[in-house]
Amino acid sequence: MRRRGRSERATLTDVARLAGVSPTTASKVLNGRSDVGTKTRERVLEVMAEIGYKPTTARHEQTWNRSLVTVLDFVESRYAGTVLQGILVATTSARAELLLRLPPDEPISTSRTAARAWMAEQKASGVVGIIALAVAVPDPVLLAAEDLEVAVVSIDPIDTTESRVVSIGSTNWAGGRSATEHVIGLGHRRIAWIGGPPGSAPSAERFHGYQAALDSAGITPDRALIRHEAFSVEAGLRHGHDVLTLDERPTAIVAGNDEIAVGVLAAAKELHIAVPDELSVTGFDDTPQTQWTAPRLTSVRQPLVGMGRMAVETVLGMADGVQPVSRHLQLATTLSVRDSTGPAPSS
Repeated sequence: MRRRGRSERATLTDVARLAGVSPTTASKVLNGRSDVGTKTRERVLEVMAEIGYKPTTARHEQTWNRSLVTVLDFVESRYAGTVLQGILVATTSARAELLLRLPPDEPISTSRTAARAWMAEQKASGVVGIIALAVAVPDPVLLAAEDLEVAVVSIDPIDTTESRVVSIGSTNWAGGRSATEHVIGLGHRRIAWIGGPPGSAPSAERFHGYQAALDSAGITPDRALIRHEAFSVEAGLRHGHDVLTLDERPTAIVAGNDEIAVGVLAAAKELHIAVPDELSVTGFDDTPQTQWTAPRLTSVRQPLVGMGRMAVETVLGMADGVQPVSRHLQLATTLSVRDSTGPAPSS
């Protein structure tokens, strides 16, 4: 192929013909749509480069530079890092730019005027969608997004009852139940729960799964063994120490996430309680750190990378006018059994 001169400006039809695809497919590649195969996308982009194709309208020039904003308030956790990996891979594949933002402070989070100005600024810079990662979307921000037609998707939302926001999560209830049923099957009957914030919908769903497993096994939960605070190592260490120094301590602890479970393991080590011989511990998320703990942590696996990828594909589809099949999308959880769980100690 030869590069065309100024008088022979290449068209999108030329690109489609030389790449062996339809003009519609070539247009999808140009606009960064996600519903095009990788090999087809690469072939079309290669032809564009070979013949020196340049978009001729401002609209096309803008879509090459479209961006997504991910809003989150913690980046140090393995959970956030793993989800962000999926978001980044999918955004790169879609030839879009990824921007990170902290949750908006006042007055953006409380004022409709300020929220609309903030959203208009995002849209003017090429932002077509916002992904909220485990943070609430303030009502003024949501209204501004609706008014300005900026797509919003939430991953592990704080409030799953907000029907105006498309949410992506995992089967938290089933995961909490499977972790609890696992230790029940190992003979444990005195089983503690240490979970995240009381207002967190994912944490509440996991706790309800824990309760359901106990009920099915005919085990009456002991309120002294149930704690809710934060998804953090510090919370796991503190509450782990508390329940493990009770006169009648638990033989198993089901943690609301891996960070909490790591704190519990640290508390057990400080108290010279052997895991899993004297205490079984389960986590939730199945982040990479489960492979580094001693012993290796049994954990409920969330498809975190897949959740990130699905969020990008969903929000870009919404930006293109394609609505998801459901307002609340859930990916299945599975239990990864490792070395931190074992048979209940004999009395």
